[in-house]
Parts: sequence; C-alpha cells; structure tokens
Amino acid sequence: MLIAGFPAGSWATNCYVLANGPGEPCLIIDPGQDSIDGVEEVLREHRLLPAAVLLTHGHIDHVWSVAPLTAEFSVPALIHADDRYRLADPAGSSFSAAREQLLAMTKNALELTEPTDVRTFTDEEQLDIAGIPLTVRHAPGHTEGSSVFVTDDVMLSGDLLFAGSIGRTDLPGGDHEQMVASLRRVVLPSPDDLVVLPGHGPRTTIGEERATNPFLQPLVAGQDPPASAKGL
Repeated sequence: MLIAGFPAGSWATNCYVLANGPGEPCLIIDPGQDSIDGVEEVLREHRLLPAAVLLTHGHIDHVWSVAPLTAEFSVPALIHADDRYRLADPAGSSFSAAREQLLAMTKNALELTEPTDVRTFTDEEQLDIAGIPLTVRHAPGHTEGSSVFVTDDVMLSGDLLFAGSIGRTDLPGGDHEQMVASLRRVVLPSPDDLVVLPGHGPRTTIGEERATNPFLQPLVAGQDPPASAKGL
C-alpha cells in the first residue's frame, strides 16, 4: 500500500493519503490547516485521484481543509456519527479561540465551512473505498466520535494514541474514563507489530507503546493511567 503523510499547519497535524499504488484512487485522512498544497503535491507525484476524505474526529485541526478538498474533487467526507455535529461549526465546537482569530489563520474562509456531502460511519463498520478495506474502531475519549481506522498492518490512530502519549481529554467532548476504556478496548488487544500512524508526531508501533508509553504502562499492569494534560 502507498501511504504518504506530512504534518501541516499551526498544530502540525498529520495528514495522510492512502492508495493501493500509483495511479490508483486514494483516501485523504484528516486534512488540517494548510494541508491542501501538501495533498495536491502527493496527488500529482503519484497520479492519484481522491475517492473520499476520512476524518478520525471533528476537531478543527483535523478538519480545517475538508470542505475545499471535498468540493474540488466532488467526493464525500466521512466521520463518526457522534462527531457529525462538529462539521457544522468546526471553529465553535473545537476550541475557545474566537472564530475571527481562527479565520485569520487561514488562506480561505471556505476552509471553515461545512462540506456539502457528509456521510457517517459506526463502530466496527467495514469500509471499502478506493479498493482499500478499513475497519472503523470507535474510540471516544478525546471527542465523542473519535475513531481509528485499521488495515491489516496499520492503525491510523487520530488523537487516541501518540508516540509516548495519548490524546487530551480536557477539551469539550473529552472524557477521561472513556479514553481509558478506548485504550483498553482498541489499543491493548492490538498486535505488537501493528504500525501506528498518529494524528500528531512520528509513527510508532503498538509494541513500542505498550512497552514505553507512560499512559499505557499502567493499563498493562491493570491500573488506570493519569489524564493527559498536554497534547492536541
């Protein structure tokens, strides 16, 4: 599988493009602020045509550019049903910063509008778009609808799991108990060699995080981890 990823914008949100190979249809995952140029560069380099935009959750740093990209390529945006409401007001439903302050960060105000074609998915749904089979694992805690996408050997973890950390739970829609439950249900049973492509920071593996992540180590020992007070 062809996987191209790059950090974009003020929050260095990882945007990913997945395809079965050059010249094939592709999926765009989490196009955040200032990601459009990077996405278009990947598309040109590998001669890809988007089939859909998938969103791990509805925070503005992950959905900033979804409207213009879905409009440009006439493709749908897919998000968990519990985070669908966030796409109607990505600025107001994410952070306390004023909408005017957020608009000042963008090249085009349309990047903060609601996509025309939004579809929802549910837990354990099997997606097969652009010939790429993905399993949806609902993993609330960071937001109500936070989800990860899993293929045979890769987990796109959004803001559930990072290298050395986990997603914060102190933003609207966050819940520490749900985060702990999601880590126990989605992360701990996963195989050690599963590659993790997080929403921020470098790639890692489940085995590496199980052995070294200070928020997973207590879970491995049967204890509750501390809340993550930092991160995105």
